[in-house]
Amino acid sequence: MSTLTLAARDSRTMLRRNMRRWARYPAMTVQLIALPVIMLLMFAFVFGQTLGAGLGGPSAGRGDYIDYLVPGIILMTVSASIQGTAISVAMDMHEGIIARFRTMAISRGAVLTGHVIGSFLQTLVGIAIVIGVAFLIGFRTNANAAEWIATIGLLCLFAIALTWLAVAMGLQAKSVETASNTPTLLVLLPFLGSGFVPADSMPAGLAWFAEYQPFSPVIETVRGLLLGTEIGDNAVLALAWTAVIGLLGYFWALKLFRRPPVR
Repeated sequence: MSTLTLAARDSRTMLRRNMRRWARYPAMTVQLIALPVIMLLMFAFVFGQTLGAGLGGPSAGRGDYIDYLVPGIILMTVSASIQGTAISVAMDMHEGIIARFRTMAISRGAVLTGHVIGSFLQTLVGIAIVIGVAFLIGFRTNANAAEWIATIGLLCLFAIALTWLAVAMGLQAKSVETASNTPTLLVLLPFLGSGFVPADSMPAGLAWFAEYQPFSPVIETVRGLLLGTEIGDNAVLALAWTAVIGLLGYFWALKLFRRPPVR
């Protein structure tokens, strides 16, 4: 068999291993999916009426805020999943299984690819559940088929980019506990962007950060595709941030994985 065929076979094996970990640690999977759903319900039904009025005046309400909120919650689902990825990679590193894989006749890249694809599939499940719950509580979209395809494509690219960054964080972490804390800033970034309130409603310095940090352009692009709001240059910024994060995470992860093990 060719090198590419062997790599694909080994990647499938590592993917099956990571999917079995889902069944072994169901609490982690449930937590990563449940958190965005809980946040969606809380913001929609606790703060929705007040924040909706702030968005569109006295005539606006909870329904308007739910429509505004959902893109931010979807991106929160993507960011929340990377914490589990970093933890899983760190567990492999510190439990010795990576050292054992290094001695076996398998593709080196398959180990990391299995983590990335497994996490990506987990993220897709989370996004599907969040969108389903959003429709149940009143989310409405005027997006056509092409706009839905563009939305899903952008979310997939951004999820893969963040997952590679999470893999690098897991490889870099000195312990599993460190790996669980390292991605915290990325999990919080949707709150410090335009996911929950418009960036221009924030104080000047925070508004500038919220507008140009990685999540806001993606959120605004998804919002524009699903709700028909103005996208402007956000699509270009979203793709640029996705490329930067993805390349940084990929090459950082490869460098860390190829370094000699500490004895």
